[in-house]
Amino acid sequence: MSITVKSSIRQHQNSVICELADIIEETWQHHLDVSPYHLPSDLGYVESRLEGERLVIENVCYQTPEFRKLHLELAQVGPNLDILHCVMFPNPDYALPMFGCDIVSGRGQISAAVVDLSPTSSNGLPVAYTRALAGMGTNGYSNPRELPSWGHIFSDYCCFIRPIGPQENERFLNQVRHYLTLHCQQATTTSPTPRQRAEILAGQRNYCTHQQQNDKTRRILEKAFDSAWAERYMTTVLFDLPKE
Repeated sequence: MSITVKSSIRQHQNSVICELADIIEETWQHHLDVSPYHLPSDLGYVESRLEGERLVIENVCYQTPEFRKLHLELAQVGPNLDILHCVMFPNPDYALPMFGCDIVSGRGQISAAVVDLSPTSSNGLPVAYTRALAGMGTNGYSNPRELPSWGHIFSDYCCFIRPIGPQENERFLNQVRHYLTLHCQQATTTSPTPRQRAEILAGQRNYCTHQQQNDKTRRILEKAFDSAWAERYMTTVLFDLPKE
C-alpha cells in the first residue's frame, strides 16, 4: 500500500514539523508493508477550543506485519502552538524497541524535540541497535533538556533537546531519519519470537504505562475536552496497551 497524504494541518505548521511528518511517512512507505489501522471514527480528526484558541488534532495510523500500530499525530492550537507526536508499537511477537519522536513548537520556535528507540527488554537494546547508535543522543547539541521523572524508560541514545537555529534543526531531522531507518530495517529482518511474547508484552506495558503519566499532555486534553475524554484518548490513541 502506498501512503497518500491528503490535505493535512502539517501544511500550516512549523516547517520543521511539516518536513519531519513527511520524512516519517516516506520512510515507512519505503521500508515497510503498510496497511490501514482504523482508529475509532471520532478520534481520527478532532476539533475543540483551548483557552479561546482553536485546537485541531489529526491522527494517521498504519499497521504492518512487524508493527501492530504506527501512529503519527499532528496538533495545532491557534497560530502559535504546533505539535508532532509519533510512536511505533511493535507486534508483541517481535522483540523490538519502541520508536518515539515528539516536537513542540511555540510562536515559530521549537522548544522541545525528542527521539528515542526505547528498550522493551530488561537486557536493553539489541546489539545491532547499540552499534548503529554509538556516539549519538544529545552529543553536539547546544541545549540538551532534562528528561522527566519517568525518563528511565528511555535508552542511553535518547536525544531530548531544544534545537538552536537551522543547523541544529536539520541535524535533528537527520538523526530522526537515521533512528527510523535503522528501526525499519531491523524490524524487517527480525524473526518473530512468540515464546518471548509475555516478556515483550510486559516491556511494552511498562513503556505505555509510564508515558500515560505525562501530566502536561493530560492537562491540555482535560482543558480542551474533559477528564473522561482525555483518559480515553491517552489509553486508546496515544498509548494503548497491547492485548494478550
